[in-house]
Amino acid sequence: MMAVARPDIATAARVVVKVGSSSLTTEDGDIADDRIAALAAALAARRQDGAQLVLVSSGAIASGLVPLGLARRPRDLATQQAAASVGQGLLIARYTAAFARHGIRTGQVLLSADDLMRRTHYRNAQRTLDRLLELDVLPVVNENDTVATDEIRFGDNDRLAALVAHVTRAGALILLSDVDGLYDGDPRRGEAQRIAEIRERADLAGIKLGRGSKAGQGTQASQKTQGIGGMATKVDAAMIASAAGIPTVVADAASAAAALSGEPAGTYFAAARGRRRATRLLWLEHAAVARGRLRLDAGAVEAVVKKRASLLPAGITGVEGSFDAGDPVNLCDEHDTVVARGLVNYDAAEIPGLMGRSTRWLASKLGPEYEREVVHRDDLVVLARGGDPPEPPGTLRAPMAPPAVVSRGRRDPKGPSRAT
Repeated sequence: MMAVARPDIATAARVVVKVGSSSLTTEDGDIADDRIAALAAALAARRQDGAQLVLVSSGAIASGLVPLGLARRPRDLATQQAAASVGQGLLIARYTAAFARHGIRTGQVLLSADDLMRRTHYRNAQRTLDRLLELDVLPVVNENDTVATDEIRFGDNDRLAALVAHVTRAGALILLSDVDGLYDGDPRRGEAQRIAEIRERADLAGIKLGRGSKAGQGTQASQKTQGIGGMATKVDAAMIASAAGIPTVVADAASAAAALSGEPAGTYFAAARGRRRATRLLWLEHAAVARGRLRLDAGAVEAVVKKRASLLPAGITGVEGSFDAGDPVNLCDEHDTVVARGLVNYDAAEIPGLMGRSTRWLASKLGPEYEREVVHRDDLVVLARGGDPPEPPGTLRAPMAPPAVVSRGRRDPKGPSRAT
């Protein structure tokens, strides 16, 4: 028997598959039943081999355009949400019928960014997906476009798929669109070559990645090449999955069966070597939206970034935003460069009274409950290159919360900066 090219993909016990809008709809924006049927057949074959599958599907908004008489994807959020409300039901009905032909039961799971930003919601999403798989149900996941806001949303289902792969502890991620992989140039111009494999981020040097448009936007001609323009989001998602130890394939929907079986279809992103990233850290780096920011002095920056220590009150010189204990906040240096992100242990209103003071001093004056870190090192991630991690083009982060608290303080000479 001939060995498969990608055994880690072929033998993965749990696989997350993401399919884009352009692979599910016609040029007129209507749902293409034949494409959904072909995708269902490919997933059914892989499932018959014993794998558990999760499908992350775009297409809710695009599916709602024709029924609502909309000629193109709306730009305003309210109409997008209305289209998603109509389209989501149509889309899941088609999936239910297509998979039923193979004896597979499906279950709809709608996630918002907030579901993966707060630990309690994250764990609940994880339990729900795990239970569906235990019950032999194929979960069909989409961003909850009907309630998501511009400020707090994934922005693309590629990143959502990467995070779902991590939430479900998947062994492989397959990202499908209408392009057959990553190219070293624009395949529409010149003699661009498809890249078969990416082993590390350095392999992407010199490759220009386009932004792309959503299905239903622009002319029919531009919609046909949507996958080419949207390659940047797929590469970012693949790198997120890779960092979590999950091998990923970026391929066209027509090659779904080949990609799932480990054949050399599309572009393969190898899983990062070494220990798999902790769930909470991957979530904090790629899904959490900062609710505020803490400004640190030079000593605290060094302790957090270089020594990977906890952040104590003595090293804080300023606080901005409105947040509660347990919320994600950005940690900034004296030049306002974001160097880390973490879960804060105090409300924004409490921190000005703590700044510049040692935990020992605070405990003696305010009680033993104040002898704790502002951000514990286990709830903290240092960001790449001393700033925000790369994000998919078009992703919208929540703006800094209104400055309900804006304070800058002086260091207490009796409370030197300490780090644990």
